[in-house]
Amino acid sequence: MSQEPTVFVVDDDEAVRKALKLLVESAGMRVETFASADAFLAQYDPNRPGCLVLDIRMPGMSGLTLQDQLIARRINIPLIMITGHGDVAMAVGAVKKGAIDFIQKPFDDQTLLDRIQQALRIDAQRREEQARRSEFESRLARLTPREREVLDLLISGKGNKEVALELGLSRKTVDIHRAHVMMKLGVDSLLEIARAGYMSDSSKTS
Repeated sequence: MSQEPTVFVVDDDEAVRKALKLLVESAGMRVETFASADAFLAQYDPNRPGCLVLDIRMPGMSGLTLQDQLIARRINIPLIMITGHGDVAMAVGAVKKGAIDFIQKPFDDQTLLDRIQQALRIDAQRREEQARRSEFESRLARLTPREREVLDLLISGKGNKEVALELGLSRKTVDIHRAHVMMKLGVDSLLEIARAGYMSDSSKTS
């Protein structure tokens, strides 16, 4: 069973935190609030699905600095900035660094809820893609060194006959290795492997 997504709210203004908590809960979503960026970083588990609603100006670590920290830690949680009128330029910079959007104070409740729903959908899609990549990587690990060699050459565009000549194998042996690769990876074609993002060793080093 998948974990319920959480809307994480980080704002040093208690009144804003309470208002956002009521708003998000009224839409049937789970919410957790934090008074500082440091408190959020100390408690956040990247394995938890959700999105982040973040004030751009806060004492101590600002919203922009928190965003930089998340990027440095390769935490790819969808982020919505809450900004005052004088912070629009900074908010635009945050969007350029990957934030989903920024909402100006005072914000329209429905606009914010729409952005949150969008952010949660993005997070779900990213996690689904990551799960597929992880599953594909685990299947790749089951290949023997020879099967991996055959796969690399096939992905580079060589046909079975060319692979056989390059590796000093018979065409039948290459056919068998290719069949084993397809079976272990759970695919029917090289196109599916390419779509999964696989690159041959030669492509990685070129």
